[in-house]
Amino acid sequence: MDFEIYCDESGLEALTRKDAHLYTAIGGIWIPSEYRNSLKQGITSIKVKHNIKGELKWQKISPSYCELYKDLIDFFFLSEFIRFRVVLIESNKVDNIKFNNEDAELGFYKFYYQLLQHWIFDFNNYDIFLDLKINRNKGRLKELGLVLDRANLTSDIKQVQGLPSEQSLGIQLADVLTGLVAAKFNNEITSQAKLSLIKHVEDKYLGKPIAPTPKWEEKFNVFRINLKGGW
Repeated sequence: MDFEIYCDESGLEALTRKDAHLYTAIGGIWIPSEYRNSLKQGITSIKVKHNIKGELKWQKISPSYCELYKDLIDFFFLSEFIRFRVVLIESNKVDNIKFNNEDAELGFYKFYYQLLQHWIFDFNNYDIFLDLKINRNKGRLKELGLVLDRANLTSDIKQVQGLPSEQSLGIQLADVLTGLVAAKFNNEITSQAKLSLIKHVEDKYLGKPIAPTPKWEEKFNVFRINLKGGW
């Protein structure tokens, strides 16, 4: 089966500046490729309903756009073909000197590997799209694809490509959901609009506060990495 994965991050600065946030979050949505148009049409119809032409982003949420983003969240939870996974990285436990030869960019893509690897299954094909970034090492995405391909001998990682987020509704949805989870765990949000969206997810769909989930949770999977090791 063919799948597409769209990814984004929140609080990235905490990987190099530990006082920025408690957590960095890296998240992605998974869809069967045959539902690409359903994803686009669903999100586009929400934007048309609210007369929005610009990019959807967690950082743009304000009281005047709260209903727009509530509709977007509803669309995600009510669409059986979309799954979401996010990894949370505790900034004060990241040690790029010890584990990444002082290369924070390498460490960042190792965390991306952790996001993707655990939801790549046998006998499938994957197209992976990340929010476009200017990397010091221009071969990072190719390396990530090769590492994932070698770790999954019966599946095919067809591409790992950077896309400008304004050109990808999938990346925009990943941005909103990833930002929402990061906001919950960093506990920094004072915006009532953003707090109301977190509460909307918890009350209407989860029935509990957003928290790390079991590995087998398929719809809204939250993985807090244990960087201390052990079990």
